[in-house]
Amino acid sequence: MAAPTQDLPPKGGYEAINFRRIPARTLFSGSQMFAGFSLMTAVAGYLYYRTYKKIRIEEIEMRSATLALEPLLLAERDRTFLKQLRQNRDEEEKLMAGVEGWEVGKHYGEPIYKTVPSDRFIDPIVQEYYAHGPTRSFTRHSLFSLWS
Repeated sequence: MAAPTQDLPPKGGYEAINFRRIPARTLFSGSQMFAGFSLMTAVAGYLYYRTYKKIRIEEIEMRSATLALEPLLLAERDRTFLKQLRQNRDEEEKLMAGVEGWEVGKHYGEPIYKTVPSDRFIDPIVQEYYAHGPTRSFTRHSLFSLWS
């Protein structure tokens, strides 16, 4: 059996360890970097300006369309509101047809609002508006109408 040998450095020793800084290769000089940055900023600014003009034109068009349609949408909403009130009155008339002396829109012959002239419209409360509609419709819309 051979005698164990110790691992020793090679004859003449190891090479010197290179610990000096090796600078990275420069692709662009400082002035080239500044010129490139300025060029990119100018191109980006131009593209932003062109895009901003288009967006601004579209915003103006959308605002014009909204202003043009808003009276129509409000009128439709009011029409639907009055239609539902009319349906409520018709339903009350059908429901209370068998009650003697009942007048639609009054409470046992007495006007609901005594101090308000009869030609003035009073908005009903939310529960009265949805009185003859489905419960789901009331629960879905009542909180919305209270917050708006």
